[in-house]
Amino acid sequence: MPDTFPLPVTATTAFILGALLLLLTLKVVVGRRTKHIVLGDNDDRIFTKHIRGHGNAAEQIPMALILLGFVEYLQAPSYALIIATVLIVGRFMHAAYFSFHGTHWRFRYYGMLLTIIAQGLALIALLYALVT
Repeated sequence: MPDTFPLPVTATTAFILGALLLLLTLKVVVGRRTKHIVLGDNDDRIFTKHIRGHGNAAEQIPMALILLGFVEYLQAPSYALIIATVLIVGRFMHAAYFSFHGTHWRFRYYGMLLTIIAQGLALIALLYALVT
């Protein structure tokens, strides 16, 4: 392993969010096995939430990590650390709403808001790096 680890903020964030995505995936897989649902959600509203929580994470996390990686590579890691922290908090709040029945809707709202803020900050930082 090299003396300096490339993109440590992005790598750490990818590890944390990768673990979260794996947990969300396992929740859906176990739900399918225990409820004997091969395809779809069998009109089970709680299971639908689990599927959408996993789906949203699979949709949002990859682009956020790509943006974060470029920001860290082109800017100071301190910007990336702030963006990563906002992103991780947002993703965990969002996942909590979709994973635990009865969780207040504000977890979903603020979790997604923080995810959007993190991606917006990453875009702004990346644009700044590209034009300067």
